[in-house]
Amino acid sequence: MHYLACDLGAESGRLMLGTLEDGRLSLEELHRFPNGPVETEHGLCWEIPRLFSELKTGLRIAASRKLPIKSISCDAWGLDYFLLDESGEVMEPTFCYRDSRNQKGIDRTLDKLSWETIYEETGIQFVQINSLFQMAAESTERIEQMRTFLPLGDGFNYLLCGVAKAEISLASTTQLYNPRTRNWAHKILDAFNWGHEKFPELISSGTRLGTLKAELAEEIGLDQIEVIASCSHDTGSAVAAVPAEGKNWAYLSSGTWSLIGVEWPKPIITDQSRKLNFTNEIGYGNTVRLLRNCIGMWLLSECRRIWTAEGQAYDYARLAQIAEEAKPFTSLINPEDDRFFKPDNMPSAIAEFCRETNQPEPTAHGAIVRCVLESLALLYAQRLKEADELTGQPIKRLHVVGGGSRNALLNQFTANACGVEVIAGPTEATALGNVLVQAITLGDLPDLASARQVVAQSMDVESFQPEDSAVWNTAKTRFKELT
Repeated sequence: MHYLACDLGAESGRLMLGTLEDGRLSLEELHRFPNGPVETEHGLCWEIPRLFSELKTGLRIAASRKLPIKSISCDAWGLDYFLLDESGEVMEPTFCYRDSRNQKGIDRTLDKLSWETIYEETGIQFVQINSLFQMAAESTERIEQMRTFLPLGDGFNYLLCGVAKAEISLASTTQLYNPRTRNWAHKILDAFNWGHEKFPELISSGTRLGTLKAELAEEIGLDQIEVIASCSHDTGSAVAAVPAEGKNWAYLSSGTWSLIGVEWPKPIITDQSRKLNFTNEIGYGNTVRLLRNCIGMWLLSECRRIWTAEGQAYDYARLAQIAEEAKPFTSLINPEDDRFFKPDNMPSAIAEFCRETNQPEPTAHGAIVRCVLESLALLYAQRLKEADELTGQPIKRLHVVGGGSRNALLNQFTANACGVEVIAGPTEATALGNVLVQAITLGDLPDLASARQVVAQSMDVESFQPEDSAVWNTAKTRFKELT
């Protein structure tokens, strides 16, 4: 049985072919294409027409395989969105979450609503890139012109089949959704006088939307296969593919951003969770992903970009090697310091932080990478401790999925810092989860527990046991002073 997963990331997108056979699932990359925001006269934006054209290229490749493909689903990063006009066309531009307009949106929002009210309504952590703040930064003209607000992954499903609905795993990231009522956060919409009719029907993960548009199917040479809203949020899909059993486990979806937390049966929206800035996102089956969204491999990818421009190109394996050769714990940073969000030069920003905190400035590339990896591991340990406090459930295993799970040095550092076993893999968790939810929806798998067993049987994982606890405990004290 064959399925297509369109997985859109902030650095690249790809179309994956998933094949389920004899209780095992395999993935094949049919087409990968670059992504990244571009500076325009409007600000920092996404090239939606180009991205959809790339997706169609992938679909043509899928059609050429002459396989009986059952369905397709798109997932994407959270927080960004389409605005559709009266004719159903995507209104340009589609802004990027890193655009500088966000501060204006934050100011407008907090003029209308207190932070306590926003959190009580949504259970979503304060992050300057939230959809709420982006929407608040929109012009009155754009808001009046829009007919429909549509989160990005759902927007690409709409481009495929013409059905505009919002799947809850993605809607729940926007800070415009109430996880208690399982509806849009009407108190917030009303504060801005955003008409409720502009926000589409909310649907569960694993909803059949329809079939490919007839003209699109003809253009790409593919049958009118079903379009399914699996988990439209990439992290929702990734967590669905965590090969975990039982309780007392946490997850870390490791990519440009790190999302670390636990799967929980209901929202935790309290004064403590607000102060700890934890978020309540929805997962498959209306579970809650209680997590913190924090910076991740962005730190390394930006260092790598600068060094490549300077003539020293590294792959990620080489970065890990030079970090392992560097002296431990020379300098640490607070990865969530504002200066690391969108710096012109990441290595210089890291050196500046160390200088201001009276630590040695790392200059060698290996020293900078080690500083980043050690600091990320210590940040993860801090967040896991906070999740433990909120749930009262001690965490014994941490499942690391996504591209960052390939970094064995970071995995070992994370095990050391957290003091728990780290199970790394699968790398392609997002595409796997996307496909598995499609398979459940179509009756090819019975439930999520069975789907996770399929992952465990199909994909290799690696275990890392904690080491050097005394040294890492000392580092935790240093790190806490910096944060």
